[in-house]
Amino acid sequence: MEPLLERYRWVVFSLLVLALAAGLFTFALRRPGPVVITVLPPPPTPTVTPTPTPAPLRVYVSGAVRHPDVYVLPPGSLVRDALEMAGGPTAEADLEAINLALQLADQMQVHVPRRGESTSVPLARRDRPASSQSSSQKTRLVNINTASVEELQTLPRIGPTIAQRIVAYREENGPFERPKDLMKVKGIGQATFEALRDQITVGP
Repeated sequence: MEPLLERYRWVVFSLLVLALAAGLFTFALRRPGPVVITVLPPPPTPTVTPTPTPAPLRVYVSGAVRHPDVYVLPPGSLVRDALEMAGGPTAEADLEAINLALQLADQMQVHVPRRGESTSVPLARRDRPASSQSSSQKTRLVNINTASVEELQTLPRIGPTIAQRIVAYREENGPFERPKDLMKVKGIGQATFEALRDQITVGP
């Protein structure tokens, strides 16, 4: 018996090695392959176009209001809102001559006339906007040598204080010889003169 085992020992060993190799091969075939991970880029962010913010309105309120001046109002404001910013109309204001529901535009002038006042300043009228007024109304000039304090206030950037100074200067120094002499009055600079130079005269 002993010589028989000795004789086939290598055969048995070879068979065991083959069986082990077959087992390892079978295990390798059944083992799942590596998982492939695909990295996807994030979706593009949609471009949002910002909505421009409307600019505020700069409006000059003059005439029969408590505080004539330039005011800044939000877009969509009406003439009524401009009057409220200026402290409201005075007792002699002729509100029937203007359209309180008219929408304002940037650099617009809202002039509130007094009852019986005749003026060349564009009005926010009820029947038509200022741009549609007759050419004869637009070309009327204010004579700075004869105009009253109230008439002088119809000019752009001229409030009660400046109007009083113009009359006082005229009484102390005589009539203005030319429109540019208006800058000799305290408070009237180049910018103010340029805003009203086309609406004044020194003629009769």
